[in-house]
Amino acid sequence: MDQTEHSDEASEGKPEPRDAAPHRRRRRWPRAAAVGAAVFLVWLVWSVGGALTAPGTDAVDARLAEWARTNYLGWIVDTLEHAQYALNQPQIGGTVQGGVPDVSPIAGELPPDGAASAPPSDAPSAQATQSPSPSPSPSPTATPFPAPSPITPLVNPPLPGEGVWKTLATLQGQPVLRVAYLRPDAQHTSYLDTVMWIDQNLAKLILHPGYLVPGGSGWSQAFDVPTSQRDSLLATFNSGFRLTDANGGYWADGKTAAPLREGAASAVFYKDGTVNIVKWGIAAPGPDVAAVRQNLVLLVDQGKVSPLVDSLTTPVWGNTWTTGFFLWRTAIGIRADGSLVFVIGPALTMGSLARMMKAAGAVRAMELDQNPSWTSLMTYTHPKHGVAVPHMLTNDTIPSPERYLYPSSRDFVAVQARS
Repeated sequence: MDQTEHSDEASEGKPEPRDAAPHRRRRRWPRAAAVGAAVFLVWLVWSVGGALTAPGTDAVDARLAEWARTNYLGWIVDTLEHAQYALNQPQIGGTVQGGVPDVSPIAGELPPDGAASAPPSDAPSAQATQSPSPSPSPSPTATPFPAPSPITPLVNPPLPGEGVWKTLATLQGQPVLRVAYLRPDAQHTSYLDTVMWIDQNLAKLILHPGYLVPGGSGWSQAFDVPTSQRDSLLATFNSGFRLTDANGGYWADGKTAAPLREGAASAVFYKDGTVNIVKWGIAAPGPDVAAVRQNLVLLVDQGKVSPLVDSLTTPVWGNTWTTGFFLWRTAIGIRADGSLVFVIGPALTMGSLARMMKAAGAVRAMELDQNPSWTSLMTYTHPKHGVAVPHMLTNDTIPSPERYLYPSSRDFVAVQARS
């Protein structure tokens, strides 16, 4: 046997070289990475697909933004929104096309014979309590509130009809909803913001949960306005930020979706259908409270605008970089007589929003939401029993007019005629 054959036979009994096992392990990493990528891709398709096919009428971009924020990618949404704002800032100067719009009042209740009611036109000092208990909001009576005085415009000279209240809806011949229009400031003179006044003696307000905000189950109110409540439906509008951004809590039906925070701006919904806007104290909600929705801190307190509204570094308003941005925003406030005012419109900063609420007579006010995907105000007509036809009071908002007639992803407020 030659030397080569001897060498081959000897090699059969030798142990495997030391680097062979690590080499096999190195070959396994690409396979593991491929499996991991496939699992991630399946989850991504399933997760995003679920967001895009969820109930409701939210736009695709709004659904994707909500999905990103839910999955810890909010910084990407913020970056994109910041870039979009830089490219599409509101116009400076100019005039309001067509001037202050006319408003045709609608009947707030279904006509006895079921005939169609007329649609609207296409247009759009109490001291602060530390807790709503035991000081409830005004008790409902059959007596309508006195007509509010015209709002002093924020821009001079005013437009014809600017700040003048117009009847939007009536109950038994009495105005239950009124509307006025104001320009936000002396720079953005081509924009009109809408102020809606609500008579709490003739209307009641109900907080509806959303299936994502606050989410969960077991709430007494539905994720939409149910058919049984549509005959008396006057209006709907959006609620506050996502709870992770609101710096406040959500409580309803004795359940806590997010803990109530002392000092937070709070919309308190009572079981009698009235609402109060307060700075929350340390007391728990009383037995007369149906729900509490908190969002940031008060814009107006004791009839005075918060000194923080023009601060670009104070984080109490959420993302500080949006505080001075001219955005679509909404707010709700209570007047000294107990009536409510709601503001919606474009080109508003935190400061101009607060000053508009004060001009409208609010002694306490809080911001609700911002950006056109989430700000909304609809009124309704009733062509037949169980049917409410929505009408956008503003022309430029993105949400579908039917948003709250289908399951809503976020909580909202329904304004109903009192029986």
